[in-house]
Amino acid sequence: TVCTSSQVKSALLSILPHVQYIHTENQNLNVVGMLHQFWEQKQMKSMMMETENLVVYESIPSPGPPYICYVTLPGGSCFGNLKYCYSKAEARRDAARIALMNSTFNELPCRRITPEFISRSVKEAVSTTSVSLITATCVAGYHFLLQTLHHEIMTVFQLLHWNGTLKAFREMRCSRQEVILYYSQQRLDERTRSHMALDWLQKEQESPGLLSQELQLAMKELGEARRIGRELRFYKEKKEILSLALSHANAEDLEDYHSEEILLSYALKNTGSKM
Repeated sequence: TVCTSSQVKSALLSILPHVQYIHTENQNLNVVGMLHQFWEQKQMKSMMMETENLVVYESIPSPGPPYICYVTLPGGSCFGNLKYCYSKAEARRDAARIALMNSTFNELPCRRITPEFISRSVKEAVSTTSVSLITATCVAGYHFLLQTLHHEIMTVFQLLHWNGTLKAFREMRCSRQEVILYYSQQRLDERTRSHMALDWLQKEQESPGLLSQELQLAMKELGEARRIGRELRFYKEKKEILSLALSHANAEDLEDYHSEEILLSYALKNTGSKM
C-alpha cells in the first residue's frame, strides 16, 4: 500500500493535535521537543512508559563543522542528520527531524503490524513449507515478536550474518528455530558487542590488517547511509563492534579511524557536495 503525504500529515496531527502545520524546512519548528512528545505519548498509549532515555542523542566529537549527531529511538532505531551542519545544535535538530519523519511514517495504516498482516504473512510463509496448520497462538506469538522485538532482532541477525556467525551455526547443524529462540532472548548490549568483537579479533589474528579495512568500510557505509536519511542501527553497530575490536588489537590504530566519518564529510564539502 502506498502512503500519501496527506496521510503522513494526518498521522502526525492525530498524535500531536496541537501542531497546526508541518513544514520540515521551518527553522523555528521545535522538532526536538516534538520527537520527545511523539514517543512519550506513544509509550503512554501502549502502557509502556519509560521516561529515562526516551530519546538518546549522540554528538560525534569534532573541532569544527561539519557536525554530526545521531538519535536513537525507543526500540533501537537510529537516525542521523542529513544536512551539512555548522553547529552541534543544528545537527541535533536535523537528526531529530529525520527521526520524527520516519517515526510518523511508521504510524501510518499501511505500515502498522496488525493481526491481519501477521496472518497473511504466516499464510504466505506456510505456503512455501510443508507445514499446513496456522494456529491463533502462532499468529499471536509472531505478532508479539514483531511488535516488541522486531528491530532489535533484525539488527542482531544482520550482525550475525555479517560476522559469519550464522554460517558457523549452519555448519554446526543448528536449526533456525534454535538460533531464533536463543537470540530472541538476547539484547543488543555491551555483552553481545564484546562477543562479536572477540570474533573479529580472531579474524584479525588470521588476517592481519583486516580490522582496519573493515572499519574503514563500515565508516564509509555509515556516512553514506546517514547522508541519504537511512536507518543507521546496523551500520552504527558495525562501526562500534569493529572499533572495540581494534582498540584491543592495537589501541593506537583506533585514533586514526575515530573521526573517519568527519573526514569523509570534509571531503564532500571540498568536492562541492555541501548539503
